[in-house]
Amino acid sequence: MDIYLVGGAVRDHLLGRPVVDRDWVVVGATPEDMLSAGYKAVGKDFPVFLHGDTKEEYALARTERKTGRGYHGFAFHADPGVTVEQDLERRDLTINAIAQHEDGSLVDPFGGVADIASRTLRHVSQAFVEDPVRLLRVARFAARYAPLGFRVADETMALMRRMVDDGEIDHLVPERVWAETRKALSEPAPSVFLQVLRESGALRVLFPEVDALYGVPQRPEFHPEVDTGIHIELVLDAAARLAPGDALVGWCALTHDLGKALTPPDVLPRHIMHEQRGVEPVRAISARLKVPVEYASMAELVCKHHLNAHMAFELKPSTILRLLDAVGSLRRPERLETFLLACMADKQGRLGSEEAPYPQANFLRACRMAAAAITSQPFVEKGLQGPAIGEAMKKAQAHAIASVPKPAATPLL
Repeated sequence: MDIYLVGGAVRDHLLGRPVVDRDWVVVGATPEDMLSAGYKAVGKDFPVFLHGDTKEEYALARTERKTGRGYHGFAFHADPGVTVEQDLERRDLTINAIAQHEDGSLVDPFGGVADIASRTLRHVSQAFVEDPVRLLRVARFAARYAPLGFRVADETMALMRRMVDDGEIDHLVPERVWAETRKALSEPAPSVFLQVLRESGALRVLFPEVDALYGVPQRPEFHPEVDTGIHIELVLDAAARLAPGDALVGWCALTHDLGKALTPPDVLPRHIMHEQRGVEPVRAISARLKVPVEYASMAELVCKHHLNAHMAFELKPSTILRLLDAVGSLRRPERLETFLLACMADKQGRLGSEEAPYPQANFLRACRMAAAAITSQPFVEKGLQGPAIGEAMKKAQAHAIASVPKPAATPLL
């Protein structure tokens, strides 16, 4: 029995990055060997075991064979005769196809070490095209490692385009698209996720609402980048800077301007009512990908209300109260933080505005605190009942908001 550390742990160690999870491949063993050695079987589709002490995953070396469409269409074969090189061959990228033996030596049959040095994301073999999830994974890895200078190899991009043209990508189930998207939104350069998908042609298939934003002009005095698709890329990266690893803020950033693709051509580059027009495509993309309720609801709120946040200093106290209530922030202040981070990302996601201040955030936080400090008890003690209590509270909350000082600011449209 030979045991090898594989995949991300080896890759990240070679990159000098923290190793979070460690996965192992076992060569020359049977399931009975693993069980007798104290491992616990957990794999459903192929033999995977948990170490009794570390709880890390140990998989028997295996090969796979394409049997049908989609990522489910594979048959796996594992026996003591499968080599570590054969196991590595089934992996997606060369940088993920490196193994480290217990003695520290590396097994690198596909040049993964050289591709790490040259900062290249390259497929291992032509079998790459058999699993459509790999297209999304490459885009996600590109978003993760772009700050280190990684790029997708030309021949790998060509294979990805072929997967789109051949319809293999059409067999991706929503859950897998969302799982990879959610991870990509947590990466440091999520804009690259969009760029890779767009270059491969996958963006128009998987995210047509987002793809439609490219080429849509905006007013240059507010958006020097002009192209709405480029604006979304900038907002995504701003969200990643402001809220590292927060996929919820990232999802709101991705979807907040979907209504601009629906602006009538005769009014461009203005986008009057784009926040209202955007609600339907936000709902459509959230439903299609089966995103969690919290993601779907917050994305819709940011789409509908981000302009109100930008114009906070010009809103009436009663309008601010309705905004805070719509976000649900009086009972759940963390929702306001998510909302504000997405709005701040929208402000900073413009050429030349990467470090722009957003005083609206602290102002709305102060408004929330003022409104939340109003309780029903004084009105109950005055003898008010039923709906009268709620009406009195709203008036008191609006009055409290009116007392919050407004810093000097230029409205952002």
